[in-house]
Amino acid sequence: MNFWETLPKPIMALAPLEDVTDAAFRRIIAQKGRPDVTFCEFTSADGLVLADEKGQKKLRSKLLFSEIERPIVAQFFSAVPEHMEQAARIAAEMGFDGVDINMGCPDRAVEKGGCGAAMIKNPSLAREIIRATKRGWSQGLTSWRGKRVPISVKTRLGYNTDELETWLPELLAEEPAAITIHARTRKEMSDVPARWERVKRAVEIRNEVQKPRGEASRFKTRILGNGDVTDCADAQAKCAATGADGAMLGRAIFGNPWLFSGRIDEPTPQEKMQALAEHIALFDELLGDVSNFATMKKHFKSYISGWSGAKDLRVQLMETDDSGSALVLLQARVDL
Repeated sequence: MNFWETLPKPIMALAPLEDVTDAAFRRIIAQKGRPDVTFCEFTSADGLVLADEKGQKKLRSKLLFSEIERPIVAQFFSAVPEHMEQAARIAAEMGFDGVDINMGCPDRAVEKGGCGAAMIKNPSLAREIIRATKRGWSQGLTSWRGKRVPISVKTRLGYNTDELETWLPELLAEEPAAITIHARTRKEMSDVPARWERVKRAVEIRNEVQKPRGEASRFKTRILGNGDVTDCADAQAKCAATGADGAMLGRAIFGNPWLFSGRIDEPTPQEKMQALAEHIALFDELLGDVSNFATMKKHFKSYISGWSGAKDLRVQLMETDDSGSALVLLQARVDL
């Protein structure tokens, strides 16, 4: 069965964050408190299809996952339907629970290829990409043929202006399992407050398009909101206010792998240092041969802050060049 149809509501989802929610951090998060659904970092479908052996190794490292992360979704971007079809087939064969299509990334390099947020300007291609992804998934898992496949989309309100009224119905016409709406336009980036009232309107549009006569049994794409969500309590409140089926949390996860655990007390400095040490060790084990240690450093400030002596430790950690050196510093301060 399509896992989206079995998730409790409101759905709490971990956002795909480039060079953040990698295999190491996702596993730590799953250990501390697993979200309802986890998304991998976004990955180029073009690269997955065309890259040489070295490039394949780097790209496939983004797609490493463990069983405790399920349901786990691979997120791809491409403006070439054939490449999305092949990438979806690969993801199905690798054992993923679903595939998400990125139609919201504002990165200029991604947009140059007609991908990410640029897809908003080309609805006909966007719809073709969704259909191709569905075909690829069904090819990878023949048992899904003729069934509602777990293909989803992450996008924005619009490109330069709010185009929700015209853009969302185009996507809904292809009946993806879920659509996550980042409640800002591409032009706004993250420079203005997320407009969750537009997530509410997205739910209304979904109901108008997919339940024109109000049949309770008719298929409904799940609508998730994204943007300015501080924690799960905030996410639940936003879902209650808008009618959204769930929320996707991104920046709130920095330094807080307990985000989805339900705990309400603040982790102690010892717990944070312990978690960082575990994170570093996993990074070294899973990604040490394909990712630069500098990638790991973007987590240091998030973990190591908020107590006396934290700044000094953080400065020392930033001066390290490898996992071993960082772990030595942490071992001197916590019983590992």
